[in-house]
Amino acid sequence: MKDLFDIQLERDVAENAPLADRMRPHRLEEFVGQEEVVGPGTILRKAVENDELFSIIFWGPPGSGKTTLAAIVAHLTKSAFIRLSGVDSGKDDLRRVIREARDNRKLHRRRTILFIDEIHRWNKAQQDALLPYVEQGIVTLIGATTENPSFEVISPLLSRCRVIVLKRLEPEHLEVIVQRALRDKGRGYGNMSGVVGSGSANRRVTVEPKAMRLLTTVANGDARTALNALEISVKATQPDATGVRVITLKTAAEALQHRALLYDKKGEEHYNIISAFIKSLRGSNPDAALYYLGRMLEAGEDPLFVARRMVILASEDIGMADPHALPLAVAGMEAVDLIGMPECAINLSHVAVYLATAPKSNATYVAYGKALADVKETLNEPVPLNLRNAPTDLMKELGYGKGYKYSHDYQRGSAESEQQYLPDKLADRTYYENKEKKRKKS
Repeated sequence: MKDLFDIQLERDVAENAPLADRMRPHRLEEFVGQEEVVGPGTILRKAVENDELFSIIFWGPPGSGKTTLAAIVAHLTKSAFIRLSGVDSGKDDLRRVIREARDNRKLHRRRTILFIDEIHRWNKAQQDALLPYVEQGIVTLIGATTENPSFEVISPLLSRCRVIVLKRLEPEHLEVIVQRALRDKGRGYGNMSGVVGSGSANRRVTVEPKAMRLLTTVANGDARTALNALEISVKATQPDATGVRVITLKTAAEALQHRALLYDKKGEEHYNIISAFIKSLRGSNPDAALYYLGRMLEAGEDPLFVARRMVILASEDIGMADPHALPLAVAGMEAVDLIGMPECAINLSHVAVYLATAPKSNATYVAYGKALADVKETLNEPVPLNLRNAPTDLMKELGYGKGYKYSHDYQRGSAESEQQYLPDKLADRTYYENKEKKRKKS
């Protein structure tokens, strides 16, 4: 049971909590930028209003409101809300939660929502341990993940949850959130008598238009990032003669520091960006290729990984249409290994532009695929006798090498030099079709 000291501690923590935490919405009407998820008539909204909640996986980028929305749902449905982190919790924590959930249901007839932040960090064994309690309805699961749940959540658990996708917030959404923080007198900076820290004087805050644009664009759709930058800016700005703190572009830029790109080298965005890069090269769009190349390198991607993918593309998508593409791509990979970052970005951009503007042909790639299909279907078809070596007299007697025509003894393409090269069952097969369009001479 809480005593006065516990209550006072909670009050102090709440009053001095970071701005992003203080400004969390308490009602669905305050939730910004996810109208397709929480708007009137949506599945989630109707489930909350009818008190018929189901287990959910919220999938969305950082700062899109997954944790906040889970807390709002728990509050509106009058459910007990227990939060675990997928990073540092395990089976012992789950057992404790289940005991508490059973007590809530048995003693108070109250639903328990188990919110697991970063549920993708739980391994298969941990997710397996959770499954029966979700099936039995002992807990209603709300998981939050920035990773594709199709890959990160086990199928039996995923099949018992509704995946709800939260989109990245747009700059106009972030501006609504920032403006709300500036006006709010209880949780934000709207209180003329001061809301930040103890004994503060007049703390009314305004943000210059250019600074606002920076806060709402460089935050990359993350409300937490925008509010944290606003809070740092306020603390770093002295009131003017009228007691107003004016956040300038310079202050906002310093508060934001270096923009953190959304790019997890082991997550879905890694595959999204490299896929867009390769498809831009294949589609002969050097501008898009350079953009995605920059996205990867600035986010810390291994430049050798990018170089290796371009070596593959040089044969898969260009091939004989421009035979110089492969050696150039290999040279680029060697340059990356020799020079390293950041200078090797120049080498990679050189190769990327060449490959993007090169003529395209996948004829050799397709041809190999056809040949491989026959290899797998026919397996060990005998090599024609005329193509076999005959190092012994017995082999010669058996017809090994008989009738072989040495190609250099014949004019290229002459009928006299024609002979069978493929096995008998595949003699009429054509795999490679020469349709390449060569690069025009400049």
